[in-house]
Amino acid sequence: MQTHGRDILEIADELTTAYVEVFTAPPFERRDPEETRIAFRKRLETDAERDGFQAWIERSEDGRIAGFLTGWTTPAPFRTDRSYGSVLDRLGREQVEELLIGAYEVDELGVLQHARGTGLARRLLETATRDNHRAWLLAWNQNHDAIAFYRHLGWQEPEVRGPETDILVFVAGAVRG
Repeated sequence: MQTHGRDILEIADELTTAYVEVFTAPPFERRDPEETRIAFRKRLETDAERDGFQAWIERSEDGRIAGFLTGWTTPAPFRTDRSYGSVLDRLGREQVEELLIGAYEVDELGVLQHARGTGLARRLLETATRDNHRAWLLAWNQNHDAIAFYRHLGWQEPEVRGPETDILVFVAGAVRG
C-alpha cells in the first residue's frame, strides 16, 4: 500500500480514472462519467493542499489501482460548503464539535470491481485510522452495500438532531448520544 500526501497529484490522472470507475458504477450509474471526472480532479487538486491530507493507494498485481482512500483531519471552524452544511444541520453544532472537529475525515474510499471481496476496503480504513482514533465519513443513503459494510465494521451513526437528508454520517467506534 502506498501512502501519499500532496504528491498524489503526480498520479492524479490515474486516480481520477479509478474514481470514475467506482463512482459511476451502481448505485451511482446515473452520474455522468465526464462530469464526475472533471469534478473529482478539480476537488483532488484542492484537497491535496489541505493540512494533513493523506491518501492510500493499493495496486493490483498488474499495477492498476485496486483501491484508494483520501482524507484529512477536520479543522475548525466546520465548513458549510459541499455536504458539510447538511452534516451540520443533521447533527447540530454540539455533536459536530464533539465528534467531527479534530477527527480524521475519510473523504473518499473506493475499491474497483476487480478487487472487491478481498478485504481491501477494510485494510484501507484500518490503515487510515490506525493513528487517528477518532474518524468519520459520509455515505449516500442509497449506497446500501457501503452502509452495511460500515455498520459491520462497527462504525456508528450519531443521533440525528435535525432534518433527514440523503447523507448518512458514520463515526468510528462508540458514539455518545
